[in-house]
Amino acid sequence: MAKIMAVNAGSSSIKFQLLEMPAETVIASGVMERIGLEEGIFTLKYSGKKEETHPVLPTHAEGVQLLLHTLEMKGIVHDLKEISGVGHRVVQGGEYFKDSCLVDEKVIEKIHELADLAPLHNPAHIIGIQAFQKALPEVPQVVVFDTVFHQTMPEEAFMYAIPYEWYEKYGVRKYGAHGTSHKYVSERCAELLHKPLKDTKIIVCHLGNGASISAVEGGLCKDTSMGLTPLEGIPMGTRSGNLDPTVVSYICAKENKTAAEVVNILNKKSGYLGVSGHSSDARDVTAGMEAGEHRCKLTFDIQAKRIVDYVASYYVYLGGCDAICFTAGMGENVKHLRLNIAKRLAPLGIKIDEKLNDTLSDERLISTEDSKIKLFIIPTNEEVMIARDTVRIAKI
Repeated sequence: MAKIMAVNAGSSSIKFQLLEMPAETVIASGVMERIGLEEGIFTLKYSGKKEETHPVLPTHAEGVQLLLHTLEMKGIVHDLKEISGVGHRVVQGGEYFKDSCLVDEKVIEKIHELADLAPLHNPAHIIGIQAFQKALPEVPQVVVFDTVFHQTMPEEAFMYAIPYEWYEKYGVRKYGAHGTSHKYVSERCAELLHKPLKDTKIIVCHLGNGASISAVEGGLCKDTSMGLTPLEGIPMGTRSGNLDPTVVSYICAKENKTAAEVVNILNKKSGYLGVSGHSSDARDVTAGMEAGEHRCKLTFDIQAKRIVDYVASYYVYLGGCDAICFTAGMGENVKHLRLNIAKRLAPLGIKIDEKLNDTLSDERLISTEDSKIKLFIIPTNEEVMIARDTVRIAKI
Protein backbone atom coordinates (compact mmCIF):
# COMPACT_ATOMS: atom_id res chain seq x y z
CA MET A 1 0.00 0.00 0.00
CA ALA A 2 1.25 3.49 -0.81
CA LYS A 3 -0.02 7.01 -0.16
CA ILE A 4 -0.12 9.16 -3.29
CA MET A 5 -0.86 12.89 -3.43
CA ALA A 6 -2.81 13.98 -6.51
CA VAL A 7 -2.46 17.72 -7.16
CA ASN A 8 -4.15 20.24 -9.43
CA ALA A 9 -2.49 23.64 -8.97
CA GLY A 10 -4.09 26.79 -10.32
CA SER A 11 -2.77 30.35 -10.40
CA SER A 12 -4.15 31.03 -6.90
CA SER A 13 -5.20 27.58 -5.70
CA ILE A 14 -4.09 24.03 -4.94
CA LYS A 15 -6.65 21.22 -5.15
CA PHE A 16 -5.50 17.91 -3.75
CA GLN A 17 -6.40 14.37 -2.78
CA LEU A 18 -4.33 11.96 -0.71
CA LEU A 19 -5.14 8.42 -1.81
CA GLU A 20 -4.22 4.98 -0.55
CA MET A 21 -3.10 2.95 -3.55
CA PRO A 22 -3.83 0.52 -5.08
CA ALA A 23 -7.11 0.46 -3.11
CA GLU A 24 -7.86 3.97 -4.46
CA THR A 25 -9.25 5.02 -1.08
CA VAL A 26 -9.40 8.77 -0.46
CA ILE A 27 -7.68 9.50 2.87
CA ALA A 28 -8.02 13.27 2.69
CA SER A 29 -8.95 15.91 0.13
CA GLY A 30 -9.38 19.64 -0.10
CA VAL A 31 -8.40 22.90 -1.66
CA MET A 32 -6.33 25.94 -0.84
CA GLU A 33 -7.77 29.10 -2.41
CA ARG A 34 -6.93 32.79 -2.62
CA ILE A 35 -3.18 32.16 -2.54
CA GLY A 36 -1.36 35.49 -2.71
CA LEU A 37 -4.26 37.51 -1.28
CA GLU A 38 -4.64 38.95 2.20
CA GLU A 39 -6.69 36.03 3.47
CA GLY A 40 -6.67 32.52 2.06
CA ILE A 41 -9.17 29.68 2.39
CA PHE A 42 -8.05 26.17 3.33
CA THR A 43 -10.75 23.50 3.13
CA LEU A 44 -9.82 20.01 4.35
CA LYS A 45 -11.97 16.87 4.34
CA TYR A 46 -10.91 13.72 6.22
CA SER A 47 -12.48 11.00 8.38
CA GLY A 48 -15.98 12.25 7.58
CA LYS A 49 -15.14 15.79 8.72
CA LYS A 50 -14.90 19.05 6.82
CA GLU A 51 -12.84 21.91 8.23
CA GLU A 52 -12.29 25.41 6.87
CA THR A 53 -9.64 27.86 8.02
CA HIS A 54 -8.48 31.23 6.69
CA PRO A 55 -4.68 31.31 6.78
CA VAL A 56 -2.42 33.82 5.06
CA LEU A 57 -0.98 32.04 2.01
CA PRO A 58 1.57 34.37 0.38
CA THR A 59 2.74 31.78 -2.18
CA HIS A 60 2.13 28.20 -3.26
CA ALA A 61 5.26 27.15 -1.33
CA GLU A 62 3.71 28.30 1.96
CA GLY A 63 0.46 26.61 0.99
CA VAL A 64 2.19 23.27 0.39
CA GLN A 65 4.13 23.57 3.66
CA LEU A 66 0.91 24.28 5.58
CA LEU A 67 -0.88 21.39 3.86
CA LEU A 68 1.85 18.89 4.74
CA HIS A 69 2.16 20.22 8.30
CA THR A 70 -1.61 19.89 8.74
CA LEU A 71 -1.60 16.30 7.50
CA GLU A 72 0.98 15.46 10.17
CA MET A 73 -0.60 17.53 12.93
CA LYS A 74 -4.00 15.88 12.49
CA GLY A 75 -2.52 12.40 12.27
CA ILE A 76 -3.66 11.90 8.69
CA VAL A 77 -0.08 10.83 8.10
CA HIS A 78 2.30 10.12 10.96
CA ASP A 79 5.37 10.91 8.89
CA LEU A 80 5.72 12.67 5.54
CA LYS A 81 7.84 9.72 4.41
CA GLU A 82 4.54 7.83 4.11
CA ILE A 83 3.84 9.86 0.95
CA SER A 84 5.37 7.73 -1.81
CA GLY A 85 4.66 9.96 -4.80
CA VAL A 86 3.06 13.20 -5.97
CA GLY A 87 1.12 13.38 -9.23
CA HIS A 88 0.44 16.74 -10.88
CA ARG A 89 -2.24 17.57 -13.43
CA VAL A 90 -0.86 19.61 -16.34
CA VAL A 91 -3.28 20.95 -18.95
CA GLN A 92 -1.06 21.24 -22.03
CA GLY A 93 1.58 18.74 -23.12
CA GLY A 94 1.45 19.55 -26.83
CA GLU A 95 2.68 16.87 -29.22
CA TYR A 96 5.85 16.47 -27.17
CA PHE A 97 4.39 14.44 -24.31
CA LYS A 98 2.83 11.13 -25.35
CA ASP A 99 2.46 9.81 -21.80
CA SER A 100 2.74 10.88 -18.19
CA CYS A 101 6.34 11.17 -17.01
CA LEU A 102 8.66 11.79 -14.09
CA VAL A 103 9.53 15.42 -13.44
CA ASP A 104 13.02 16.71 -14.15
CA GLU A 105 14.37 20.09 -15.25
CA LYS A 106 13.92 19.26 -18.93
CA VAL A 107 10.26 18.40 -18.35
CA ILE A 108 9.63 21.64 -16.47
CA GLU A 109 11.35 23.59 -19.23
CA LYS A 110 9.14 21.94 -21.86
CA ILE A 111 5.94 22.63 -19.86
CA HIS A 112 7.02 26.26 -19.72
CA GLU A 113 7.64 26.32 -23.49
CA LEU A 114 4.10 25.07 -24.05
CA ALA A 115 2.60 27.80 -21.87
CA ASP A 116 1.58 29.80 -24.96
CA LEU A 117 -1.03 27.09 -25.58
CA ALA A 118 -2.32 27.23 -21.98
CA PRO A 119 -1.21 30.58 -20.51
CA LEU A 120 -3.61 30.42 -17.55
CA HIS A 121 -2.71 26.86 -16.62
CA ASN A 122 0.81 25.67 -17.42
CA PRO A 123 2.66 28.40 -15.46
CA ALA A 124 0.49 27.68 -12.41
CA HIS A 125 1.18 23.96 -12.71
CA ILE A 126 4.93 24.64 -12.70
CA ILE A 127 4.59 26.69 -9.51
CA GLY A 128 2.76 23.79 -7.85
CA ILE A 129 5.30 21.23 -9.02
CA GLN A 130 8.23 23.27 -7.74
CA ALA A 131 6.52 23.88 -4.39
CA PHE A 132 6.10 20.13 -3.83
CA GLN A 133 9.64 19.45 -5.06
CA LYS A 134 10.94 21.83 -2.41
CA ALA A 135 8.77 20.38 0.34
CA LEU A 136 9.31 16.70 -0.56
CA PRO A 137 12.69 16.59 -2.34
CA GLU A 138 13.12 12.81 -2.08
CA VAL A 139 9.64 11.94 -3.34
CA PRO A 140 9.11 11.21 -7.07
CA GLN A 141 6.97 13.81 -8.83
CA VAL A 142 4.94 12.76 -11.87
CA VAL A 143 3.13 14.97 -14.39
CA VAL A 144 -0.13 13.78 -15.96
CA PHE A 145 -1.22 15.73 -19.05
CA ASP A 146 -4.80 16.52 -20.08
CA THR A 147 -3.70 16.33 -23.72
CA VAL A 148 -2.10 12.86 -23.71
CA PHE A 149 -5.39 10.96 -24.03
CA HIS A 150 -6.17 12.87 -27.22
CA GLN A 151 -2.85 12.05 -28.89
CA THR A 152 -4.49 9.02 -30.56
CA MET A 153 -6.65 11.24 -32.79
CA PRO A 154 -5.94 10.66 -36.49
CA GLU A 155 -4.57 13.53 -38.58
CA GLU A 156 -7.93 14.15 -40.20
CA ALA A 157 -9.39 14.87 -36.76
CA PHE A 158 -6.63 16.99 -35.21
CA MET A 159 -5.51 19.03 -38.24
CA TYR A 160 -7.08 22.35 -39.26
CA ALA A 161 -7.50 23.35 -42.91
CA ILE A 162 -4.87 26.09 -42.60
CA PRO A 163 -1.48 26.70 -44.25
CA TYR A 164 0.39 23.52 -43.32
CA GLU A 165 3.47 25.46 -42.28
CA TRP A 166 1.49 26.90 -39.32
CA TYR A 167 1.33 23.36 -37.99
CA GLU A 168 4.98 22.66 -38.79
CA LYS A 169 6.34 25.94 -37.37
CA TYR A 170 3.97 26.70 -34.52
CA GLY A 171 2.13 23.48 -33.71
CA VAL A 172 -1.29 24.86 -34.67
CA ARG A 173 -3.63 21.86 -34.38
CA LYS A 174 -6.31 20.43 -32.13
CA TYR A 175 -4.96 19.22 -28.77
CA GLY A 176 -8.11 18.84 -26.69
CA ALA A 177 -8.45 19.02 -22.92
CA HIS A 178 -10.06 17.15 -19.99
CA GLY A 179 -8.28 14.04 -21.28
CA THR A 180 -7.81 12.56 -17.82
CA SER A 181 -11.56 12.82 -17.22
CA HIS A 182 -12.49 11.39 -20.64
CA LYS A 183 -10.15 8.44 -20.04
CA TYR A 184 -11.57 7.67 -16.60
CA VAL A 185 -15.21 7.93 -17.69
CA SER A 186 -14.79 5.85 -20.85
CA GLU A 187 -12.98 3.10 -18.92
CA ARG A 188 -15.61 3.09 -16.19
CA CYS A 189 -18.37 3.02 -18.81
CA ALA A 190 -16.88 -0.12 -20.36
CA GLU A 191 -17.10 -1.77 -16.93
CA LEU A 192 -20.75 -0.76 -16.60
CA LEU A 193 -21.45 -2.13 -20.08
CA HIS A 194 -19.74 -5.40 -19.10
CA LYS A 195 -17.72 -5.23 -22.28
CA PRO A 196 -13.96 -5.29 -22.90
CA LEU A 197 -12.76 -1.70 -23.35
CA LYS A 198 -11.31 -2.63 -26.76
CA ASP A 199 -14.80 -3.51 -28.01
CA THR A 200 -16.55 -0.29 -26.99
CA LYS A 201 -17.62 2.89 -28.77
CA ILE A 202 -18.38 5.62 -26.23
CA ILE A 203 -19.15 9.34 -26.42
CA VAL A 204 -18.17 11.26 -23.28
CA CYS A 205 -19.78 14.61 -22.46
CA HIS A 206 -17.65 16.40 -19.85
CA LEU A 207 -19.97 19.28 -19.00
CA GLY A 208 -18.61 21.64 -16.40
CA ASN A 209 -17.81 25.33 -16.42
CA GLY A 210 -15.35 24.18 -19.04
CA ALA A 211 -16.88 21.54 -21.30
CA SER A 212 -15.79 19.11 -24.01
CA ILE A 213 -17.07 16.09 -25.91
CA SER A 214 -14.95 13.12 -26.98
CA ALA A 215 -15.45 10.16 -29.31
CA VAL A 216 -13.71 7.12 -27.80
CA GLU A 217 -13.29 3.81 -29.62
CA GLY A 218 -11.58 0.86 -27.99
CA GLY A 219 -10.40 3.13 -25.20
CA LEU A 220 -8.68 5.47 -27.67
CA CYS A 221 -9.72 9.04 -28.44
CA LYS A 222 -10.74 9.47 -32.07
CA ASP A 223 -11.91 13.08 -31.86
CA THR A 224 -12.64 15.77 -29.29
CA SER A 225 -14.33 19.16 -29.31
CA MET A 226 -11.70 21.42 -27.72
CA GLY A 227 -8.93 22.55 -30.01
CA LEU A 228 -5.65 24.44 -29.95
CA THR A 229 -6.99 25.95 -26.73
CA PRO A 230 -10.07 25.26 -24.57
CA LEU A 231 -11.96 28.02 -26.42
CA GLU A 232 -12.99 25.75 -29.28
CA GLY A 233 -16.05 23.52 -29.07
CA ILE A 234 -19.38 23.94 -27.30
CA PRO A 235 -20.44 27.04 -25.32
CA MET A 236 -19.31 26.91 -21.68
CA GLY A 237 -19.58 28.97 -18.51
CA THR A 238 -17.70 31.97 -19.91
CA ARG A 239 -16.35 30.64 -23.24
CA SER A 240 -18.11 31.12 -26.56
CA GLY A 241 -17.14 27.86 -28.20
CA ASN A 242 -17.09 27.75 -32.01
CA LEU A 243 -17.83 30.86 -34.05
CA ASP A 244 -16.81 32.49 -37.30
CA PRO A 245 -13.19 33.65 -36.79
CA THR A 246 -13.97 36.95 -38.51
CA VAL A 247 -16.09 37.89 -35.49
CA VAL A 248 -12.76 38.85 -33.90
CA SER A 249 -11.71 41.33 -36.59
CA TYR A 250 -15.30 42.60 -36.94
CA ILE A 251 -15.59 43.47 -33.23
CA CYS A 252 -12.05 44.88 -33.23
CA ALA A 253 -13.17 47.38 -35.88
CA LYS A 254 -16.57 48.13 -34.32
CA GLU A 255 -15.37 48.63 -30.75
CA ASN A 256 -11.76 49.71 -31.32
CA LYS A 257 -10.37 46.71 -29.47
CA THR A 258 -7.29 44.58 -30.06
CA ALA A 259 -7.59 40.96 -31.12
CA ALA A 260 -6.28 39.94 -27.69
CA GLU A 261 -9.01 41.95 -26.00
CA VAL A 262 -11.74 40.33 -28.09
CA VAL A 263 -10.36 36.84 -27.54
CA ASN A 264 -10.31 37.58 -23.81
CA ILE A 265 -14.03 38.45 -24.03
CA LEU A 266 -14.70 35.21 -25.89
CA ASN A 267 -12.87 33.34 -23.11
CA LYS A 268 -14.14 35.16 -20.03
CA LYS A 269 -17.35 37.04 -20.81
CA SER A 270 -19.20 34.82 -23.26
CA GLY A 271 -20.93 31.44 -22.99
CA TYR A 272 -23.53 31.20 -20.23
CA LEU A 273 -22.51 34.60 -18.88
CA GLY A 274 -22.65 36.36 -22.23
CA VAL A 275 -25.95 34.95 -23.48
CA SER A 276 -27.90 34.96 -20.23
CA GLY A 277 -26.55 38.29 -18.99
CA HIS A 278 -26.88 36.70 -15.56
CA SER A 279 -24.07 34.40 -14.53
CA SER A 280 -21.61 31.74 -15.66
CA ASP A 281 -23.08 29.36 -13.06
CA ALA A 282 -25.67 26.89 -14.37
CA ARG A 283 -27.59 27.09 -11.09
CA ASP A 284 -28.16 30.83 -11.51
CA VAL A 285 -29.11 30.44 -15.17
CA THR A 286 -31.50 27.61 -14.27
CA ALA A 287 -33.19 29.87 -11.70
CA GLY A 288 -33.57 32.55 -14.39
CA MET A 289 -35.02 30.02 -16.83
CA GLU A 290 -37.52 28.79 -14.24
CA ALA A 291 -38.52 32.42 -13.63
CA GLY A 292 -39.38 32.72 -17.32
CA GLU A 293 -36.35 34.68 -18.54
CA HIS A 294 -35.98 34.02 -22.27
CA ARG A 295 -32.21 34.55 -22.44
CA CYS A 296 -31.61 32.00 -19.69
CA LYS A 297 -33.62 29.36 -21.53
CA LEU A 298 -31.85 30.34 -24.76
CA THR A 299 -28.49 29.78 -23.05
CA PHE A 300 -29.29 26.13 -22.34
CA ASP A 301 -30.91 25.61 -25.75
CA ILE A 302 -27.83 26.92 -27.57
CA GLN A 303 -25.53 24.67 -25.57
CA ALA A 304 -27.79 21.61 -25.92
CA LYS A 305 -28.01 22.15 -29.68
CA ARG A 306 -24.22 22.40 -30.02
CA ILE A 307 -23.67 19.35 -27.81
CA VAL A 308 -26.06 17.36 -30.00
CA ASP A 309 -24.22 18.58 -33.12
CA TYR A 310 -21.04 16.98 -31.77
CA VAL A 311 -22.66 13.82 -30.41
CA ALA A 312 -24.49 13.13 -33.67
CA SER A 313 -21.39 13.69 -35.78
CA TYR A 314 -19.32 11.46 -33.46
CA TYR A 315 -22.01 8.78 -33.68
CA VAL A 316 -21.52 8.73 -37.44
CA TYR A 317 -17.72 9.01 -37.19
CA LEU A 318 -17.54 6.01 -34.84
CA GLY A 319 -20.05 4.04 -36.90
CA GLY A 320 -22.50 3.92 -34.01
CA CYS A 321 -21.92 3.89 -30.26
CA ASP A 322 -22.73 1.82 -27.20
CA ALA A 323 -23.19 4.60 -24.69
CA ILE A 324 -23.22 8.35 -24.09
CA CYS A 325 -21.86 9.44 -20.71
CA PHE A 326 -22.52 12.66 -18.80
CA THR A 327 -19.92 13.81 -16.30
CA ALA A 328 -18.54 16.88 -14.45
CA GLY A 329 -20.57 19.52 -12.61
CA MET A 330 -23.35 20.17 -15.11
CA GLY A 331 -23.29 16.73 -16.67
CA GLU A 332 -23.80 15.15 -13.26
CA ASN A 333 -26.22 17.68 -11.75
CA VAL A 334 -28.25 19.62 -14.32
CA LYS A 335 -31.07 17.20 -15.10
CA HIS A 336 -32.98 19.51 -17.44
CA LEU A 337 -29.89 19.89 -19.66
CA ARG A 338 -29.50 16.10 -19.92
CA LEU A 339 -33.20 15.80 -20.77
CA ASN A 340 -32.93 18.54 -23.41
CA ILE A 341 -29.97 16.76 -25.03
CA ALA A 342 -31.56 13.31 -24.92
CA LYS A 343 -34.81 14.48 -26.51
CA ARG A 344 -32.88 16.08 -29.37
CA LEU A 345 -31.07 12.76 -29.90
CA ALA A 346 -34.31 10.77 -30.21
CA PRO A 347 -33.76 10.17 -33.98
CA LEU A 348 -30.81 7.95 -33.00
CA GLY A 349 -33.18 5.71 -31.04
CA ILE A 350 -32.21 7.24 -27.71
CA LYS A 351 -34.82 7.17 -24.96
CA ILE A 352 -34.23 8.73 -21.56
CA ASP A 353 -36.02 7.50 -18.44
CA GLU A 354 -37.17 10.78 -16.91
CA LYS A 355 -37.66 9.24 -13.47
CA LEU A 356 -34.11 7.85 -13.41
CA ASN A 357 -32.82 11.17 -14.78
CA ASP A 358 -34.48 12.98 -11.83
CA THR A 359 -33.11 10.58 -9.21
CA LEU A 360 -30.54 12.11 -6.89
CA SER A 361 -27.70 9.60 -6.80
CA ASP A 362 -24.23 9.37 -8.22
CA GLU A 363 -23.39 6.83 -10.90
CA ARG A 364 -26.44 5.56 -12.74
CA LEU A 365 -28.07 4.45 -15.97
CA ILE A 366 -30.70 6.99 -17.12
CA SER A 367 -31.89 5.47 -20.40
CA THR A 368 -34.87 3.15 -20.85
CA GLU A 369 -34.49 -0.58 -21.46
CA ASP A 370 -35.42 -0.18 -25.13
CA SER A 371 -33.09 2.74 -25.80
CA LYS A 372 -30.73 1.86 -28.67
CA ILE A 373 -27.89 3.70 -26.94
CA LYS A 374 -27.37 3.62 -23.18
CA LEU A 375 -27.14 6.92 -21.28
CA PHE A 376 -25.04 7.02 -18.12
CA ILE A 377 -24.17 9.56 -15.47
CA ILE A 378 -20.63 8.76 -14.35
CA PRO A 379 -18.99 11.16 -11.86
CA THR A 380 -15.47 11.82 -13.06
CA ASN A 381 -12.44 11.09 -10.90
CA GLU A 382 -9.37 12.74 -12.35
CA GLU A 383 -7.48 12.38 -9.07
CA VAL A 384 -7.67 8.58 -9.22
CA MET A 385 -6.28 8.66 -12.75
CA ILE A 386 -3.44 10.91 -11.61
CA ALA A 387 -2.70 8.55 -8.71
CA ARG A 388 -2.77 5.50 -11.00
CA ASP A 389 -0.31 7.10 -13.41
CA THR A 390 1.93 8.21 -10.54
CA VAL A 391 2.15 4.62 -9.29
CA ARG A 392 2.78 3.33 -12.83
CA ILE A 393 5.37 5.88 -13.91
CA ALA A 394 7.27 6.06 -10.59
CA LYS A 395 7.07 2.25 -10.23
CA ILE A 396 5.74 2.55 -6.69
